[in-house]
Amino acid sequence: MEQIERIQQMEQCLDRASVAVKQLSDALDQYAEAQEALQSLSDYYGSPQWKQDYADDEAGLFPQNLQRGVLSEDGIWNVLEENRELMDRMRDIVGNELQE
Repeated sequence: MEQIERIQQMEQCLDRASVAVKQLSDALDQYAEAQEALQSLSDYYGSPQWKQDYADDEAGLFPQNLQRGVLSEDGIWNVLEENRELMDRMRDIVGNELQE
């Protein structure tokens, strides 16, 4: 019975790992595709164009229904900071795996 329990337990591990690896692979594909957008946001944030857009928004020159989360002082910074933290996490995970 010990063998059967071990095999069942390992089968659960395989199922769980397979799902996690697939989900991470899909997420990494999306993340890789988003890198160009992240770079564009990084270049835009704090640039003369962003500062002008921000000033014009503050002056009420844009339509009320215009989405302008990119003009909030925290919006772009938050996503760029989260991206840096995510990169650090991935480095830590990969670094720990390489050391083992």
